[in-house]
Amino acid sequence: MTAPQSTVAADESTAPPPESHARRWSGPGWGFLVKLALMAVVNAVGLLGIIAAFQAQSWLVFGVAVALLVIADVVYFTKKALPLKYLLPGLSFLLIFQVFIFLYTGYIAFTNYGSGHVGSQEQAVEAALAQGERRVEGAPTVPLAVVERGGELGFAVVIDGEVLAGTADEPLTAVGTAPAAGAPTDVPGWSIVPRNTIISDKETQAAVVDLRVPVSDDPNEGSIRTRDGSSGAVYLSTMTWDADAQTITDSATGLVYQASADGRFIADDGTALPTGWMVHVGFDNFIKLFTNPSIVEPLGLVTGWTFVWAILSVAVPFALGLVMALIYNDPRVRGRKILRTLFILPYAFPAFMSALLFRGMFNAEFGVINELFFGGSNIDWLGDPWLARGAVLFVNVWLTYPYYFLVCTGALQALPQDALEAASIDGAGRFRQLRSIILPLVLVSTAPLLISSFAFSFNNFTIIYMFNNGGPAIPGAPYALGYTDILISAIYDISGVSGGKADYGLASALSILVFILVGLISALAFRQTKKLEEYQ
Repeated sequence: MTAPQSTVAADESTAPPPESHARRWSGPGWGFLVKLALMAVVNAVGLLGIIAAFQAQSWLVFGVAVALLVIADVVYFTKKALPLKYLLPGLSFLLIFQVFIFLYTGYIAFTNYGSGHVGSQEQAVEAALAQGERRVEGAPTVPLAVVERGGELGFAVVIDGEVLAGTADEPLTAVGTAPAAGAPTDVPGWSIVPRNTIISDKETQAAVVDLRVPVSDDPNEGSIRTRDGSSGAVYLSTMTWDADAQTITDSATGLVYQASADGRFIADDGTALPTGWMVHVGFDNFIKLFTNPSIVEPLGLVTGWTFVWAILSVAVPFALGLVMALIYNDPRVRGRKILRTLFILPYAFPAFMSALLFRGMFNAEFGVINELFFGGSNIDWLGDPWLARGAVLFVNVWLTYPYYFLVCTGALQALPQDALEAASIDGAGRFRQLRSIILPLVLVSTAPLLISSFAFSFNNFTIIYMFNNGGPAIPGAPYALGYTDILISAIYDISGVSGGKADYGLASALSILVFILVGLISALAFRQTKKLEEYQ
């Protein structure tokens, strides 16, 4: 009887304990639910982008958006590809904000995209016909209602007992039966915009007056326009478009405008219609930068000043920061911590705010620079080319020397003291130690920072724009180029963002050249820094 009892006891001791109710539950945890919520947001945003790209017929963006969304779902809903779960966000942002922008800039550089060349040929034809519109002589006035569908305004008119509706992109089509009298009161598939809204809302009123709804698919048949929002008439352009011959004929003047390879409608006498379209122009933009006399001279001045600005913006603050670091690294100087804090204050201020403050201080009429330091003299710091360059360079030195002061202080404190002590024992004076030991070792650690600072100064748009907007202007220069403009601010001026004629193709071509130039200079500089390593 003893043996069976011992066997039972042994079996009970080795049997696994029963699992609790909580252990048996295998549902999703909080981590999965959070991931599901985040991916739901990502998919929602991605689908919105895909739909927008599809509607705009931007097939490259559409394809990239679909690919990224599918890859994201596959990566984050599979148990494999663990490294990609961490790498995919960074790679996606790199693709969108760096690679795509660079490739798109390269694409624009080979087009004539800019003012007067922003759309397709069809849009240019529509603009030309609209500019020559006249009301058709004897055209009847028809009852009209302003309608809306999906946020887009349109017209509903009564013609021959039918209600026809359309938008600027959709010609009039029959949608129902006309009422006994007056404007349509019920338009199937559309909502009627109340007349009170049109009268009270100035934006809606302007949109209604500017709206043109084509009568048919043929643009030469005219379009419906309205002046009061309650009645309309057919307007026909004096321009006639011949799609087969690719010409626009102005019946008022008899001129025939022929479509050209550079995206314009040009007549035999050399006149051209104001609206063109975007076409590929090959290397024309790059050739223009080196051969167009109106651009070469001012752009040459800008390029020369850019190199001077970039070199001095690094050399002068670095020298000043190094001298101050040498002084305040000496233990004999009292209150070093307080003085260091005071000297790095300019680095803590926002650069754009400091530039605006100095702009007021350098004002010739009421600036404190003339008032306090030059006895109230009327020195035109911002209007004279050389004074403006000196002033903006001074501002940049004041803003950047604390950075080099901090960097050089750290480099000096990291120097091997035994090497300095050995040099002192061997009879090397302070100047010899500075020239043969301290400077080479400091340059070894700071050379990469100086190279990156050169690239930053080469494209330091903030100081140039906020201090003097690149002025004073270069006489006769196109695109409002100025004497203190550097290449990056010149690109901004050429792009027309600040006003004036925009030439995105030329600005993109110049951007590509600046990118290549900075890359080559940085690569050569990094190769030269290897020669300093022999001092380590």
